Amino acid sequence: MTNYNYGQNQNPLDEIKRFFRQGSALSILILVNVAIWVFVQALKVILFFYNSPGSDAVHTLFLHSLAIPASIPGLAMKPWTILTYMFLHFDIWHILFNMLWLYWFGRIFLEFLPSKQLVSIYFLGGISGGLFYVLAFNFFPVFSSLLPISFALGASASVMAIVTSISVYVPNYTIQLLLIGRLKIIYLAVILFVFDFFMIPSGNAGGHIAHIGGALFGAIYMLLYRYSKNKVQYGNSPDLIRNFINLFKNKAKTGHSPGVNYGRPVSDEDYNLKKKETQKKVDEILEKISKGGYDCLSKEEKEFLFKTSNKR
Repeated sequence: MTNYNYGQNQNPLDEIKRFFRQGSALSILILVNVAIWVFVQALKVILFFYNSPGSDAVHTLFLHSLAIPASIPGLAMKPWTILTYMFLHFDIWHILFNMLWLYWFGRIFLEFLPSKQLVSIYFLGGISGGLFYVLAFNFFPVFSSLLPISFALGASASVMAIVTSISVYVPNYTIQLLLIGRLKIIYLAVILFVFDFFMIPSGNAGGHIAHIGGALFGAIYMLLYRYSKNKVQYGNSPDLIRNFINLFKNKAKTGHSPGVNYGRPVSDEDYNLKKKETQKKVDEILEKISKGGYDCLSKEEKEFLFKTSNKR
């Protein structure tokens, strides 16, 4: 399999400026997270200036209205929190590390997959992490005393879903880590998953459980996508539930794609040979992108990659 590498030759500051000027879905996700954090911090400062005895309570009440509660009745009363919690951060370090991970792995994600899938995995991974957290706190007796007062917030589950999904999709993609050197991202994803699992008893159990829920969703999502990508139109988020059901359906195999008339049936041998040749050329182009970036491709290579992507 091709060994993908994350190019880091450009000036990081210039690259970040160019990234936000493009207005991509990834940059919008980051900006929304940052904007909400700034608003929450500004609200805290304004309440402080009023020196009201209940200012802290108002600030806490505002956070609780957007954070996801562990209690199922509490979630039923505030169903919107399953979405709002994944954009809510409390302190600077929380949002800083989440946004850095989202930026790094979001950039890798968009080298191979469309922005619509990135957004879908962000939201669905966050929802999965939130539900995993709620179910765990209601199922395991150890959390019974914390259940009425526990709540979760942050984009970590969504970020873990993106990290894990792209790591499953291109496991041989390598990045340069300080003091460690080059490392395949699939190894990093496994390390993060194992770390979260063993850190559950050490504090912030809800956060680590949500991370695991997001990571599991990302892995399952991408395994299903890879399995059924020949049936999914590239550029749209695959219907995960439909694809999961289709795994258990017996469908008649044909020599050509359904709904397309090629004039005559294509044998399985010819179809597989053509598919193999196309994939080989795609791998060569992706390797070229990993070394020199998208701009190093010729016009013909860009058109070929675009046409091939839309057929998936």
